[in-house]
Amino acid sequence: MDSDQANLRPLELKIPPVVLVIIVAVGMWAIARVSPSLAFSLPGTAGWAIGVAVAGVGIALLGVLEFRAAGTTVDPRVPEQSASLVVGGVYQHSRNPMYLGFLLVLIAWGLYLGSVLALLFLPAFIVYMNRFQIAPEERFMHEKFGASYDQYRSEVRRWI
Repeated sequence: MDSDQANLRPLELKIPPVVLVIIVAVGMWAIARVSPSLAFSLPGTAGWAIGVAVAGVGIALLGVLEFRAAGTTVDPRVPEQSASLVVGGVYQHSRNPMYLGFLLVLIAWGLYLGSVLALLFLPAFIVYMNRFQIAPEERFMHEKFGASYDQYRSEVRRWI
């Protein structure tokens, strides 16, 4: 590991993903408020926003339910409490359905806000989640579950 990665390790797994979603959503709202000239409006935007938000909440809840059924923690800040490798249900399609659901909710929020600048928060959310949440979780899963996790990782994409 290079020194830049070592310096970033203390930032890993610190912010609960739900809190990060709230921070990003507030940032999206704030930038939309201060940049009304970059607003957009498309026919049916509200309907699309609702549909995407419902899909996001549904996908995230399916992920939570799979974890609960497997008797493992849903708190990603403590991966050492993972009791089992969950690969069924929605986890057959995404290794991170809860995070995918959060992203869809943020996409819906951006559509609802109708702000080009607000939508720029979405790639930042993905980059942050990949680096500071998902990568450390994947390191731990590899250490704990070894070849089983490696096989799963080779078959199922990180997001979709």
